[in-house]
Amino acid sequence: MSLYSIARHIHIVCVILSIAGFFARGLLMMRDSPLLAHPWLKVVPHVNDTILLAAAIALTVLTGQYPFIDAWVTAKIFGLIAYIILGSVALRAGRTKRIRTVAWLAALGAFGYVVSVALTRHPAGLFSLL
Repeated sequence: MSLYSIARHIHIVCVILSIAGFFARGLLMMRDSPLLAHPWLKVVPHVNDTILLAAAIALTVLTGQYPFIDAWVTAKIFGLIAYIILGSVALRAGRTKRIRTVAWLAALGAFGYVVSVALTRHPAGLFSLL
């Protein structure tokens, strides 16, 4: 198995774990669950996302596809930034449950956009297929 394949598989597994964890934490937030304050739920997502970022950086170096050079990689970066900001509002900064819920749903949409850009390798994501 090549270094590229290893980095790609690590990246994909971490993406799946990241969205599953975010989705679960969003459900806990909507239910006002005390589990959301569990230390495990505060540490593990950061560890996973660090591995995810390292794999993403490895993939950009291995493929020679860089942000601001390759448009689809740039689109993924901007989508990721939107996902992070919306996720932060959803799980921490939102003042009301309504704001947090809307931000959570929007973050899920931003995540979907990033995945669609990755799958199509086009900045418009799935819209490029229309």
